[in-house]
Amino acid sequence: MKKRKIVKINEELCTGCGKCVSPCAEGAIQLVDGKARVLRDELCDGAGFCLGVCPTGALTIEERVTEEFDEQAVHEHKQAIAGRPEYAHIMKCSLCGISENDRPLLPLKSKGESEWVCVRCLPGLIHG
Repeated sequence: MKKRKIVKINEELCTGCGKCVSPCAEGAIQLVDGKARVLRDELCDGAGFCLGVCPTGALTIEERVTEEFDEQAVHEHKQAIAGRPEYAHIMKCSLCGISENDRPLLPLKSKGESEWVCVRCLPGLIHG
């Protein structure tokens, strides 16, 4: 056990939209009974890429004593979930429509809305 940063999901704020599932590269987040859940603490690296896409602000980072992040457990988990439909969310750029399979996407929150923007469209948003 170790004190470290990890994703915390507020069940009252979570609507179960599933937008946080795809940005979790480790596959630590899954929808369970209509709510987002961190499946196992050792799968969450605490990077927080899921935070920016939550439309309700249900996800935060907290520092607490928990199991250490385990790269091997992540590898085994990703092999186990490969091909499962609940992990097959393909995100697309909200501006040009290109998928995450073709170009890196970044989470963006603007005017209270969470969306994905590809790396080619992002400079236009920044510089106008």
